[in-house]
Amino acid sequence: MNRDPVRLAIGRREEATVVTVTGELNPASYPSLRDGLLKIATDAPDGLVADISGLTIEDSSLVSVFSLIALRIGDWPGIPFTVAAGEAGHRVLLNRHVVDRYVPVRADLAAAVVALDPPVRRRCERVFPRADASSARSRDFVTAKLTEWAVPELAGDARFIVTELVENVLRHTASEPRLRLDLRHGVGTVAVADHDTRPAMLLERLSPFEPGIGLKLVAQIARTWGCSRSWAGGKVVWAVLSPPPGAADDRRAG
Repeated sequence: MNRDPVRLAIGRREEATVVTVTGELNPASYPSLRDGLLKIATDAPDGLVADISGLTIEDSSLVSVFSLIALRIGDWPGIPFTVAAGEAGHRVLLNRHVVDRYVPVRADLAAAVVALDPPVRRRCERVFPRADASSARSRDFVTAKLTEWAVPELAGDARFIVTELVENVLRHTASEPRLRLDLRHGVGTVAVADHDTRPAMLLERLSPFEPGIGLKLVAQIARTWGCSRSWAGGKVVWAVLSPPPGAADDRRAG
């Protein structure tokens, strides 16, 4: 039996990335929808809307995929996510499976864009060359930005983490490391992207004289970390910084 696959079409509306989802949501297409939206989220800095008005839902329980996506991108990239469901039946299913507890569901695209409610945040990116000095330059860049953003207490952990992530790109890929630094509500994130699709692995150094501190220590230092595929290709390795004891968790950027 042939099944209509899920198709994702990317567009923009105002400041949001809008993904028009069509086809059929079934057990075979569930992973494609989940992974596709998560990949797109890595490159959607201002917010993501999934318009499912043209989606056929074979198994109602599969709508939980939208709750999963909301939880995943809540850690990183930490962007707002909403669902536009033009069909009343779709909204009933999303409510029945408590999806609307995790992600705002609206009856049309315009309302879904308004519901994004982007958080107060600061964000910057920089591409570093494939050079020995790039590790030190990335540390200086992170320190300067976090000081500029008035959260110097995050700089120590951020310097350790960016060192490992940049050096991993230089050692294990043919890419230039692309550093992205985010700050939202006092919580910082360091992310480094490359064009290699191989996932980052938690491996110990073979020798204490090898450069880098190892992803295991990154995992211990960070509040949470992960490796996400990008829709444009390649991957992004990211780590959310834990403010030191006594720091104001509710400090807002800007």
